[in-house]
Amino acid sequence: MTGRLMLLDTASLYFRAYFGVPDSVRAPDGTPVNAVRGLLDFIDRLVKDHRPEKLVACMDADWRPQWRVDLIPSYKAHRVAEEHEGAPDAEEVPDTLSPQVPVIEEVLDALGIARVGVAGYEADDVIGTFTARAAGPVDIVTGDRDLYQLVDDARDIRVLYPLKGVGTLQLTDEAWLREKYGVDGRGYADLALLRGDPSDGLPGVPGVGEKTAAKLLAEFGDLAGIVAAVDDPKAKLTPAQRKRLTEAAPYLAVAPKVVRVADDVPLPAVDTALPHTPRDAAALDALAARWGLGSSLQRLLTTLVA
Repeated sequence: MTGRLMLLDTASLYFRAYFGVPDSVRAPDGTPVNAVRGLLDFIDRLVKDHRPEKLVACMDADWRPQWRVDLIPSYKAHRVAEEHEGAPDAEEVPDTLSPQVPVIEEVLDALGIARVGVAGYEADDVIGTFTARAAGPVDIVTGDRDLYQLVDDARDIRVLYPLKGVGTLQLTDEAWLREKYGVDGRGYADLALLRGDPSDGLPGVPGVGEKTAAKLLAEFGDLAGIVAAVDDPKAKLTPAQRKRLTEAAPYLAVAPKVVRVADDVPLPAVDTALPHTPRDAAALDALAARWGLGSSLQRLLTTLVA
């Protein structure tokens, strides 16, 4: 049996750490390090509670890939802080969080925790590809419900969704998804694209909310079945539903590629084993002193050794 792999949606977690830990947590020079220390505390708790054998911090090398924008121009458009020609647009991020991200990356690297981001892809896509290739069970830790689409009981793939810090996690499996949304993991992406998601700039099908989307999927099986039903006069669609789905045909043709996470990202070769000792102890000591990582780092190191 291959050991359990834990995949971190790193940006999702450090955003939560940033807003959950007071910005009075600072380095010796007064620089806020609340996201850095909060993320270390999160990883410590996750390793203690769930004991993964492998761990990967998945990163957003491109939080708004052009290939998704080409298909749906509104994709995350409201979160663009600055447009860059020929490079990823800058995301709107709190002023005191942005400088902490490079520190997070340096600390993870010095610890020896695998950190993977791939140009042209979001962390979700990196997670989707690691999940597709996994030979054993997978825990995906994220505050992004989009990744519910990867839940698969047959392969023991579940999402751990933080409710309060990471001490209280919603363990999302197919039974939970069916109870909450009426779909399994495979059906969640179809439900999400039908419903739409304003936070990601996805319009959805006007007039089709979550409950209607779930009913349509229960009746016709999947998005392809719903699209086929539009052209079938015998299909059980109301005139209003048929009209809305017909008008939304251009969106429905491209939305699956945008909403579904990629599973074919060219991942680099990395050692995903959970480290028991730091990869670069000298660099880690320097980072700990420079940024005042104190007890947060020490707790994690003790947990990794154990």
